[in-house]
Order: sequence, then structure tokens, then C-alpha cells
Amino acid sequence: MTDTAPAQAPTGPGTDVPEAGRRRRPALSPSRAGDFKQCPLLYRLRAIDRVPERPSRAQVRGTVVHAVLERLFRLPAQRRLPSEARGLVNPVWAELTAETPELAELFDGAVDPEFTEWLESAGALLDTYFTLEDPSRLEPASCEQLVEAELESGLLLRGYLDRLDIAATGQIRVVDYKTGAAPRQIAEARAMFQMKFYALAVLLTRGVVPSQLRLMYLADGESLTYHPEEAELRRF
Repeated sequence: MTDTAPAQAPTGPGTDVPEAGRRRRPALSPSRAGDFKQCPLLYRLRAIDRVPERPSRAQVRGTVVHAVLERLFRLPAQRRLPSEARGLVNPVWAELTAETPELAELFDGAVDPEFTEWLESAGALLDTYFTLEDPSRLEPASCEQLVEAELESGLLLRGYLDRLDIAATGQIRVVDYKTGAAPRQIAEARAMFQMKFYALAVLLTRGVVPSQLRLMYLADGESLTYHPEEAELRRF
């Protein structure tokens, strides 16, 4: 879904967590679908051979930023401030390293100056988020929601929506945070591929075409929006 490292699956309304000991049915995620479009060998290495990949600092930072934004929306609207978001960075990092201790090996301890810079860069991305929208005026229907949908072919789609907004009119907006910079115009279609994947999953599970897909790029404060149509999603 995003340039993030694996994290513990969220729980809550709209989240489908498998029962203990039950294997999940194989499914196609937008990330793996993108791998296949980019390079079939890359898809094989990641999805079939499952060659272990150590997450990069940028990927882990993405995980931290996504987790902070998810928790930000749990706060009362008046507390959804830049200072509150920055204040969540260290606790989220502590929880991630408690769950996955090897992540701490990305740095030479807490005194590593690169670790301090890395934490600050996460805070800077969060600051940029607040230039794109005011979270105090939003009440998402869900954050980090697992969605699964089966195509007529029997192929199962599975992914996590960063955020799902539902207006009083019933209109749906799918929002995805990216901690990188916005792509050049020639790469916008590839960037929107993931969002169309999510839109199709929403259509199949809710029977409604999202009115807007929005990608928010926190590295440069840019955003991409798209208004899908049902016919194109059915062909997707």
C-alpha cells in the first residue's frame, strides 16, 4: 500500500483479522500487482520465492508516519495538531522496536546522530501533512482498514486503506499517504494504479464507486486526485 515496512496488523471496526491458527487464503495486493507490472521477476522474488528483504530506513519511517496519522485521528478533533503528531513519533517507534527488535539495528543506538536526524525527518513529513489538510475538520470512517474482494475469476484482492472518508451524502473518498515525493507526470498513471485497485475493492465490497481517490505526498506537499468511473474499474 505504501512505502512502509511490515507492521502489526491493526484491529478494530472494518478490520478482518484471521482466527489464530487459520491460514489466510492467498490474495493479490496492490504492491505485488505493481511488482508484476514493473518486473515479473521482482514479483516472483517477493510473492512466490519470498526472498527476505531487510526494510530500509525510509520504509520504516513510512511505517512510523502512517501509524502516527492513524493515531492522530483517534484523538479528539481539537487535539489533532502538529505538536501532537510529532509527540507520537517516539512512542510509535518504541512500540515498533518492541514488536520487531531487529528494526533497532538500523541505527547505532539512540545516540546515533543519524537516528536523531531520522526522527526529525519523520516529524517534518508530518508537518507537511498539515499543509495539505486540516485533520480537525475530518472524521474518517476508518483508518488502516483491511479490505478483501473476490473477482469473478476467483482471484482475491487484499489491501489496507490508509483512510476512508464517507460524506453525509454517502460519497466515498479513498486517501493514501506517501512519504516520498510526487511522481513526474509520466509516472502518475502508475502511481494511481494502486488507488484504482483500492477503488475496485471498495466497489466490490460496498457497491459504491468512490467519488475521489487522493494520493498525498508528504515529501513535497503535493497531491494527486482522481475521479474513477465504474466502467473503468470493472475493466481494471
